[in-house]
Amino acid sequence: MYRMGIGAASLLVFLLASSVPWLGVEALDAEDAAVSAVQGAEEAVVQALEAVLDAEGAGANVSDLLKRMSVAAEYLALARMCLRTEDFDGAVERASLCVEALDGLVEDAEVLGDEALNDSSQRSWMAIGVSVVGVVVVGFASCFGWRLLKRRYYRQVLKMRPEVAESES
Repeated sequence: MYRMGIGAASLLVFLLASSVPWLGVEALDAEDAAVSAVQGAEEAVVQALEAVLDAEGAGANVSDLLKRMSVAAEYLALARMCLRTEDFDGAVERASLCVEALDGLVEDAEVLGDEALNDSSQRSWMAIGVSVVGVVVVGFASCFGWRLLKRRYYRQVLKMRPEVAESES
């Protein structure tokens, strides 16, 4: 058997004791990083969802945005699952994929919402213009029709001859 001296044994115990807490700190750092990444992805999903709902409220067609949101939500669900199974590297990777899927979505939603509001405004002004023109046309047609009917009525009244009744006296 190999005999280890007291100095060598002390050194070995010191090295083992000092490396164990570092391993725990590294594990905690990986877990904290994964939790932080998943929380960041969740916040990005919430921001994107609010932007999409605002665009939809403005009347925009948000179907393409919802497809992108669906992909991001899938990545977020996978990141949460990795976090529960303590696959911290997988959780960070899935969370970053979620954020990448949402990249530019908020800006796209704002642009679509603005376009929808502009289109709505243009349609409103067009409806007002068409209504005004319609009222004017109906007004002129009514005046013209009244004049025609009035002339016709006067002509018929003037053509009438009074009947002379014979008196019986």
